[in-house]
Amino acid sequence: MGINTERDIEANLQIGPTDAGMVRLFVEAQGVEIPMDFEPDEAREIAEEILAAAKAAEAKRS
Repeated sequence: MGINTERDIEANLQIGPTDAGMVRLFVEAQGVEIPMDFEPDEAREIAEEILAAAKAAEAKRS
């Protein structure tokens, strides 16, 4: 499965700070829970990547 492979799976995504000063991305789907913790600098890098992907996706729609 790659980034362009469509799947019919519902998932819940939660994002927030932890008590330990990390940023947690928490994914829950079909009974599976995936907590991913990142240092704040790593979280900023991920946010930049998401924004860049959104910009690229918008360009493909035009």
